[in-house]
Amino acid sequence: MTTAQDSLPKSKTGTVIAVSGKGGTGKTVMSTIIIKHLRKMGVKILAIDADPATSLPPALGITIKKTIGDVRENLVRGPGRGPTPDVPVDLMLEYQIRDILAEIPGISTLAIGRPEGPGCYCLVNDILRHSIEKFSGYYDITIIDCEAGLEHLSRRTTRSVDTMIIVTDATHRGINTAKLIKEIAESLEISFHKICVILNRASEEQANAFSDSVSKYGIELAGIVPEDNNITTYDLTGIPLIDLPEDSPAVIAVKKILDGLEILV
Repeated sequence: MTTAQDSLPKSKTGTVIAVSGKGGTGKTVMSTIIIKHLRKMGVKILAIDADPATSLPPALGITIKKTIGDVRENLVRGPGRGPTPDVPVDLMLEYQIRDILAEIPGISTLAIGRPEGPGCYCLVNDILRHSIEKFSGYYDITIIDCEAGLEHLSRRTTRSVDTMIIVTDATHRGINTAKLIKEIAESLEISFHKICVILNRASEEQANAFSDSVSKYGIELAGIVPEDNNITTYDLTGIPLIDLPEDSPAVIAVKKILDGLEILV
């Protein structure tokens, strides 16, 4: 008899990258373009949309039918939802997470979604943490498109992250967000191998001033991404951002940033 465990790939060590920042700075755009470049390199990618707004799947051209919110509802309703009645709860959870993964060539996608019933997100966040810690080992790279703000840190949904990328704009609030993310992570004893900032929709002049400001907090400016009209056009027409042309200014800029970060080294 084939079990849920038999359907899972064998575990290995994978790299986890979280993309965070305040709302409206372009986290999903950056996550999508990073995934675009990594897929071209032939790596196996797990894309996790940790924002209830669920913006990453359409940016990747992926349709999500079920989310972690749906898994939460199954667990709340009670046992007996696994492949056989006697399946342990942890294995049943893995089976259900595996079942809701949406896939296109090179990319598996998991979305947190919203629970149907009343109550807090505590169980949803617990399932998300379990999913990151368990399933990231089955992929070369896991990209987490975090929810806007700092809640993912206080909920510790990004405690198993290798690289934290903070996407921001060239404002004092952007500097403060980067500073707060680092401070909260340190207070919660969340350890990143690397923490850096991508300055989105900015000029070289703005980048120089911003770099001086964040460097004193021990945060590296990984690079800048210029304004890109192609992104606006694709968003307006509903074309997945992963299909942005290779000569698009944002695509070129993110490639340069990835090369500098040496994610796969």
